[in-house]
Amino acid sequence: MNVLKLLVIALATCTAWSSPLRAQEDGLVVETVTVTASKSERTTRLPGELTPYQRVAIISRVPAFVESVHVDRGSTVHRGELLVSLSAPELEAQIAEAAAKAQAVKLQLAEARAKLVSAQTTSGMLKSAAETLGAVSVVELTLAGQAFEAARAVVEAAENTARAAQSSADAMAKLGSYLRVTAAFDGVVTERLVHPGALVGPGTGGVAMVLLYLEEIIRLRLIVSVPEADVAGITIGERVTFSVRARPGAQFEGTVARVSQSIDAKTRTMAVEADVINRDQQLTAGMFADVSWSVRMDTASLRVPLSSVVRTAERMFVIRVRNGIAEFVSVTRGTLVGDLVEVQGDLQAGDVIVHQGSDEIRQGTRIVSAR
Repeated sequence: MNVLKLLVIALATCTAWSSPLRAQEDGLVVETVTVTASKSERTTRLPGELTPYQRVAIISRVPAFVESVHVDRGSTVHRGELLVSLSAPELEAQIAEAAAKAQAVKLQLAEARAKLVSAQTTSGMLKSAAETLGAVSVVELTLAGQAFEAARAVVEAAENTARAAQSSADAMAKLGSYLRVTAAFDGVVTERLVHPGALVGPGTGGVAMVLLYLEEIIRLRLIVSVPEADVAGITIGERVTFSVRARPGAQFEGTVARVSQSIDAKTRTMAVEADVINRDQQLTAGMFADVSWSVRMDTASLRVPLSSVVRTAERMFVIRVRNGIAEFVSVTRGTLVGDLVEVQGDLQAGDVIVHQGSDEIRQGTRIVSAR
């Protein structure tokens, strides 16, 4: 019987020593820690896509036949370089006609101005002669003045006609300039869709056939879909690094330049663009990128040991010790940062909580800190 009692006592003693909770007369002895607050900064991996900095579909502004194509797929071109030559005999005839009409109107204007000068001279001479009594009749003087006013009106009308004719000629010449299709910027021809002899230009419904696609690839746009929870830490001008499968082991850089300021309702992400300099052309538009994205929060977040967070079927909480009494504080978990986890709840930096949280500790229990 005595042996049995000794075994029971020994078992109870071992059980007491193995439990993290030790009771004293003053309360339950547990290890406690302090809630800390610091700005969150971490790096995450996000998918991205490289797109051309500029991409344009080159079309003909006027109906015409393709005379010659001076570039092909993969051609590197410079701004203003001739890409396609077009031919439109009807348009060329209209241009010549408009130029001839403008020239004819200019000749009419010159003739009208000459008549105006003559009428002005005659009127002036008669006015001078009229100063001598009886030298010029009133009728002659009046007729000369009327002739001068009529000549001036003819000149004004001719000037308006000349301006209109010149504007029409300039507009036709502008249309003629469209027969020379040039590059709008430095880039690479990525697609060629026409050959000599093809009829191009505005078609049914105003839709024109695409001649070429031109892309700027010396600079690229890296588009990254940033999760909603991380958009607050986006900084314009920040540098990001990324890699692509086509260049194993190589690291590339981009600079955050534009933020869409709109959350996609389906993916709950925001599109952010970084500019990438691609002078050596190791990168190609359309590549997928693995982006190392730095996430920074403008406000400090509360952090506690992961072991302090207690999860039950009903709730998630930490046990705060206030005036020596345990009280449950509901929290939500955030990002794990080392051995600590970000939490949100009715807590403040400096609050004392139980380090090893457990639902065995009841709310209202008197706590004695073991630290």
